[in-house]
Amino acid sequence: MTKLPVAIAAESTQPDDSPPPRAGFLRTLGPGLVTGAADDDPSGIGTHSQIGAQFGYGLAWTFVLSFPLMVVIQQVAAEIGRVTGGGIAQNLRRHYPRPVLWTMVVLLLIANIVNLGADLSAMGAAMVLLTGGNAVAYTLLFGVVCVVLEVWLSYPRYAAILKWTTLSLFAYVGVVMVAGVPWGRALTALVVPELQWNAAYATAVVAILGTTISPYLFFWQAGQEIEEQRRHHAKPLCIAPSEAGPELRRIRTDTLVGMAFSSIVSLAIVFATAATLNANGITDITTSAQAAEALRPIAGDFAFAMFALGIIGTGLLAVPILAGSAAYAVTEMVGKAGSLDAKPLKARLFYATIALTTLAGAALTSVAVDPVRALYWAAVVNGVLAAPLMAMMMLIVRNKRAMGRLTLSPIATLMGWIATLVMAAASALFFAFTL
Repeated sequence: MTKLPVAIAAESTQPDDSPPPRAGFLRTLGPGLVTGAADDDPSGIGTHSQIGAQFGYGLAWTFVLSFPLMVVIQQVAAEIGRVTGGGIAQNLRRHYPRPVLWTMVVLLLIANIVNLGADLSAMGAAMVLLTGGNAVAYTLLFGVVCVVLEVWLSYPRYAAILKWTTLSLFAYVGVVMVAGVPWGRALTALVVPELQWNAAYATAVVAILGTTISPYLFFWQAGQEIEEQRRHHAKPLCIAPSEAGPELRRIRTDTLVGMAFSSIVSLAIVFATAATLNANGITDITTSAQAAEALRPIAGDFAFAMFALGIIGTGLLAVPILAGSAAYAVTEMVGKAGSLDAKPLKARLFYATIALTTLAGAALTSVAVDPVRALYWAAVVNGVLAAPLMAMMMLIVRNKRAMGRLTLSPIATLMGWIATLVMAAASALFFAFTL
């Protein structure tokens, strides 16, 4: 039988275009919304603050470029999970050579631990700004709190907490509203690139792409689709293709809203720091304390407090997702079951990975590395590692043995490969300027 594109297959298997019974717009938002919000973790906040301070509005155009790319690649990740009933690592294990699987998972673990260390360190520094005290103690405390919540809460309750935690990102919308942004210039920068050919600019582009298209988000969204499938006692779509139409529409809506939310918040941070720090000659952020304190005399105490609280709130959202994505990858790599809904004693490896990666990240605070610099370079690491993983995902989502007749449509496939090539080109440009 000739394979139909997903969009056509969906119409043929589900002629009724109405949403599934459990839908309703807010209820369709779940894995995609949470993943998009987690994209603006402290690593993203630090990177976008540095970008705004150093380049002003000059790199705003990259968010317009990255938005459709991040939508399509996260949709690919979600469809892999929902269609096959297995995560990315599990599909690599089933269909591709083991060295490929091991390489991808090891690189993910390295990137996630670096990212966890940077995020937790930034959260500790933000707490010191607000209350005083010891940053290392706060960092370890945040790490322990995140592990306890992720291990002991049931999946439905934990998923609900993650969904509501996304509201913390509105702190940055509040900041940009009082920052005195020259909106004409800022909006023009979205469509008129200000290109520079130097190492700093190339590094900044890779850092931006690394915060918007990050490997851990791929594993997380695929894993969350599997969790939701189990929660609703549904079958993988490759087994129940008659459900493909409404489910794939839900995934597209959820992912589109989540990535739009992420991009708007990212731009708010860039615009706010460009209008305050860059406009007042502060172009190099060397500590997270300096980033927040610099806002106080320029934009006021409200902006200062919102900036610091936003780092803590988004960290509480992102740290469990970083650790959870590592846990999904490790358990799938060795062929064991892992789920946030499993009891700790029945999923020892899964929860041990969550605890070890989180605490390993927290332990990085003993290294004398500035949090903002760590956040920035964590984004660069993610940007460099993303392209090979994206290429493997594109192979999976077009593999009939994995996806059945619900392989990715030709248009989405083209967009997915474009996203992969953009990430590869950005990494190549970075190495060309820095090596």
